[in-house]
Amino acid sequence: MSSKNQRITFARSPQGLPTLEDFGADEVAVPKPADGQFLSRSIYLSLDPYYRNVMKNSQIYQDRLAPGDVMVGETVAQIVESRHPEYQAGEYVAVRNGWQQYAVSKGDGVRRIDPAVAPISTALGVLGMPGLTGFAGTVSLGEPKPGDTFVVSAATGPVGSTAGQTARLMGARVVGIAGSKEKCDYAVRELGYAACVNYKEGDLATNLKAACPSGIDVYFDNVGGDTLVAVIKNLALGARIVLCGMIEAYSMDKPPAGPWLGPVVGARAIMKGLVVYDHLAMQPRMQRTVGGWIQSGQFKYREDISDGLAKAPQAFCDLMRGKNFGKALVRIGPEKV
Repeated sequence: MSSKNQRITFARSPQGLPTLEDFGADEVAVPKPADGQFLSRSIYLSLDPYYRNVMKNSQIYQDRLAPGDVMVGETVAQIVESRHPEYQAGEYVAVRNGWQQYAVSKGDGVRRIDPAVAPISTALGVLGMPGLTGFAGTVSLGEPKPGDTFVVSAATGPVGSTAGQTARLMGARVVGIAGSKEKCDYAVRELGYAACVNYKEGDLATNLKAACPSGIDVYFDNVGGDTLVAVIKNLALGARIVLCGMIEAYSMDKPPAGPWLGPVVGARAIMKGLVVYDHLAMQPRMQRTVGGWIQSGQFKYREDISDGLAKAPQAFCDLMRGKNFGKALVRIGPEKV
């Protein structure tokens, strides 16, 4: 084990989309665990759009950052030294180490990972918080019924692909919205969607009408903005809208203008806000269900992995520009040493 701990730090709040200048880097001594703590080495770092809100110290999140602080984030890690009675050296865990090679933890909010269930990286994607978001939002809020048309934006990401595949396995007809032909082909071929609309080609509202001739019964919204406007024009009677993410607005200094909600009234639609922390009790159910689907081959996922902690800032900038394909991860260290 190295005696030095490489870290990526917060430098400043981005103006608009994040750039490399918004991050710093340093190297410090590897910390020592005190009684009731363990030290772990980070293997995979999760990159998630909500970090952009954390970087502007949004009141939605508990995390706060000052210049020089280690960037926050969840990791898959292996315990290398433990003075905690409930954790042993060698165990794999999901733990909020942030953007650094090593960190100590008191065990709060830590999840053990069983490598026999699925690759350990999935604990940050389809079997982690993104997967729980997609699963809980679909099952508890969207409530798709067999035969419903279920539309999901950011359809090939970890949240969207979990929502879409969950709806499909509940009997719904799933239509994705994505930003390239490659992603749309993947959504239909691998994820089993009935169709996928490329929002960068043609008029989205018109293309959604063609893909959803009976209207949209459930919309799982990961992006907001113009995409939400296009969907609202195509709602079926009694539609449900799950408001999960607004990635288009995360890099704006002022909130975008909202869509005209008249069609929501006309469709007698229901709109519900999804905050994953309200559904943490569903995590064991999600892991059993989705883990079983993965093992049986009914559920597919994709990861976009950058190698080396130094690549994290660029990978995050790419994520916020929609350049990733699948769950964005940074491989910080080897799974086994």
